[in-house]
Amino acid sequence: MVLGRLLGPSRPDAAKLSPYECGFEAFEDARMQFDVRYYLVAILFILFDLEIAFLFPWAVSLGTIGFTGFVAMMVFLAILVVGFIYEWKKGALDWE
Repeated sequence: MVLGRLLGPSRPDAAKLSPYECGFEAFEDARMQFDVRYYLVAILFILFDLEIAFLFPWAVSLGTIGFTGFVAMMVFLAILVVGFIYEWKKGALDWE
Protein backbone atom coordinates (compact mmCIF):
# COMPACT_ATOMS: atom_id res chain seq x y z
CA MET A 1 0.00 0.00 0.00
CA VAL A 2 2.88 2.34 0.77
CA LEU A 3 4.53 1.59 -2.59
CA GLY A 4 1.25 2.19 -4.37
CA ARG A 5 0.84 5.51 -2.61
CA LEU A 6 4.41 6.60 -3.36
CA LEU A 7 4.70 5.33 -6.94
CA GLY A 8 1.11 5.70 -8.11
CA PRO A 9 -0.04 8.67 -10.18
CA SER A 10 -1.68 11.48 -8.26
CA ARG A 11 -3.33 14.00 -10.54
CA PRO A 12 -6.29 15.54 -8.71
CA ASP A 13 -8.46 17.81 -10.83
CA ALA A 14 -11.79 19.54 -10.45
CA ALA A 15 -13.80 16.51 -11.60
CA LYS A 16 -12.13 14.15 -9.12
CA LEU A 17 -12.53 16.57 -6.23
CA SER A 18 -16.18 17.41 -6.98
CA PRO A 19 -19.08 16.16 -4.78
CA TYR A 20 -20.16 12.62 -5.60
CA GLU A 21 -23.75 11.31 -5.33
CA CYS A 22 -24.78 13.38 -2.34
CA GLY A 23 -24.87 16.72 -4.18
CA PHE A 24 -23.05 18.85 -1.62
CA GLU A 25 -19.46 19.34 -0.52
CA ALA A 26 -18.26 16.52 1.71
CA PHE A 27 -16.19 18.60 4.12
CA GLU A 28 -18.56 21.40 5.07
CA ASP A 29 -20.76 21.98 8.10
CA ALA A 30 -22.50 18.75 9.14
CA ARG A 31 -25.67 20.65 10.10
CA MET A 32 -26.39 22.09 6.66
CA GLN A 33 -29.77 21.37 5.08
CA PHE A 34 -30.08 19.15 2.04
CA ASP A 35 -32.86 17.61 0.01
CA VAL A 36 -34.87 14.86 1.69
CA ARG A 37 -35.02 12.94 -1.61
CA TYR A 38 -31.60 11.50 -0.86
CA TYR A 39 -33.20 9.69 2.08
CA LEU A 40 -36.04 8.47 -0.13
CA VAL A 41 -33.63 7.05 -2.68
CA ALA A 42 -31.68 5.34 0.09
CA ILE A 43 -34.86 3.82 1.52
CA LEU A 44 -35.88 2.60 -1.94
CA PHE A 45 -32.46 1.04 -2.43
CA ILE A 46 -32.68 -0.80 0.89
CA LEU A 47 -36.23 -1.92 0.14
CA PHE A 48 -35.38 -3.47 -3.22
CA ASP A 49 -32.05 -4.81 -2.02
CA LEU A 50 -33.88 -6.72 0.70
CA GLU A 51 -36.37 -7.94 -1.86
CA ILE A 52 -33.56 -9.56 -3.83
CA ALA A 53 -32.10 -11.02 -0.64
CA PHE A 54 -35.42 -12.79 -0.01
CA LEU A 55 -35.95 -13.87 -3.62
CA PHE A 56 -32.78 -15.94 -3.99
CA PRO A 57 -33.42 -18.38 -1.12
CA TRP A 58 -37.07 -18.59 -2.13
CA ALA A 59 -36.15 -19.51 -5.70
CA VAL A 60 -33.73 -22.18 -4.52
CA SER A 61 -36.22 -23.80 -2.15
CA LEU A 62 -39.33 -23.38 -4.31
CA GLY A 63 -39.49 -27.11 -5.02
CA THR A 64 -39.69 -28.00 -1.34
CA ILE A 65 -41.98 -25.23 -0.06
CA GLY A 66 -44.62 -25.86 -2.71
CA PHE A 67 -47.64 -23.80 -3.63
CA THR A 68 -48.02 -22.24 -0.18
CA GLY A 69 -44.53 -20.76 -0.41
CA PHE A 70 -45.27 -19.51 -3.90
CA VAL A 71 -48.43 -17.71 -2.76
CA ALA A 72 -46.64 -16.22 0.25
CA MET A 73 -43.91 -14.79 -2.01
CA MET A 74 -46.47 -13.40 -4.44
CA VAL A 75 -48.17 -11.59 -1.53
CA PHE A 76 -44.77 -10.24 -0.45
CA LEU A 77 -44.01 -9.04 -3.99
CA ALA A 78 -47.46 -7.49 -4.32
CA ILE A 79 -46.87 -5.46 -1.15
CA LEU A 80 -43.51 -4.28 -2.53
CA VAL A 81 -45.08 -3.33 -5.86
CA VAL A 82 -47.77 -1.30 -4.07
CA GLY A 83 -45.03 0.51 -2.12
CA PHE A 84 -43.10 1.15 -5.32
CA ILE A 85 -46.17 2.56 -7.08
CA TYR A 86 -46.86 4.78 -4.06
CA GLU A 87 -43.30 6.16 -4.15
CA TRP A 88 -43.57 6.68 -7.89
CA LYS A 89 -46.90 8.56 -7.59
CA LYS A 90 -45.50 10.75 -4.77
CA GLY A 91 -42.64 11.80 -7.05
CA ALA A 92 -39.78 10.21 -5.11
CA LEU A 93 -38.21 9.02 -8.36
CA ASP A 94 -38.46 12.35 -10.20
CA TRP A 95 -35.35 14.52 -10.36
CA GLU A 96 -35.47 18.09 -11.52
